[in-house]
Amino acid sequence: MLRALMITLAFSAAASTIALSTVARADVAEVVADRILPGYAAFAATTQSLADAATTTCDPATLRPAFQSSFDAWMAVQHLRLGPIEEDGRGLAIAFWPDPKGLGAKAQRQLLAGDPAALASEAFAQQSVAARGLMGLERLLYPDDATLPDTCPLVRATALDLARMAAAVNAGWTGGYAETLRTAGDAGNTTFLTRPEARQALFTQIVSGLEFTLDLRLGRPLGSFEKPQPDRAEARASGRSLRNVQLSLAALRAMVASLTPDVPQTMAAFDRAITQAAALDDPVFAGAADPQKRLKIEILQQSLISLRGVALAELARELDVGIGFNAADGD
Repeated sequence: MLRALMITLAFSAAASTIALSTVARADVAEVVADRILPGYAAFAATTQSLADAATTTCDPATLRPAFQSSFDAWMAVQHLRLGPIEEDGRGLAIAFWPDPKGLGAKAQRQLLAGDPAALASEAFAQQSVAARGLMGLERLLYPDDATLPDTCPLVRATALDLARMAAAVNAGWTGGYAETLRTAGDAGNTTFLTRPEARQALFTQIVSGLEFTLDLRLGRPLGSFEKPQPDRAEARASGRSLRNVQLSLAALRAMVASLTPDVPQTMAAFDRAITQAAALDDPVFAGAADPQKRLKIEILQQSLISLRGVALAELARELDVGIGFNAADGD
């Protein structure tokens, strides 16, 4: 009887260990399968549609819907700064912002006035990241300079280059990096030596994404009470400043939900911030310069500060990862 009991207990302990190990692997696997891979696939598909459209027309009004769809898709994955997106400076080239010195506009003017050969595919891929990607296209499709020469060749080169980068990132994930992340800790995995390292990397993406929205998407247009700077809002020309905040928060919440369902305070904090963002009627944060409207943006800012604090405590504890790092430095 005693021997049978000992065998049963030993079996139960082993089963528990296997279950815990499976959960540790499954949380990462679920994020990869449900969030990362579909997100990059959608970004590749939407940017290819934009590129296809740009080969037949350069009319801004015609291309804007495809541009908006591509930007929407980017917001589902823009917080991810690991793996293929980090190769060849793709992340910066896809969305070079902020650009406080106006480097993108300067580089584009030089390209428009220079040798057309610079717009060929291989040559354009070597141009300044500030002139490329979504922000480069925004300046071309929502221009504030009526004196620019024919921008059609640059529109097409930028759209094709964006689609090429999106396809390369998607291929990098489906062609190996997804498996690298899923098999963290397995023999032969030299990128993630342990499973906690993979959870730490994903946790870092979440916190970094929150900080980017807090410090830049909200912080830049808010400026200070004495000197608000709404003209510094992200994607202001295309009217996406608030939408980018909303989509980023939704993407980060979905990523947390895939990682673990056992963080009720973090999820509630996300829901409060998302509800407040949805209630704002200020697409480009122009209200930053209006004391009454500014208060609503500041309330959202405070909610994000609270959300970050809750995530750093509850989510880190649930994932069993450390928080002694600067999230802005990456994983």
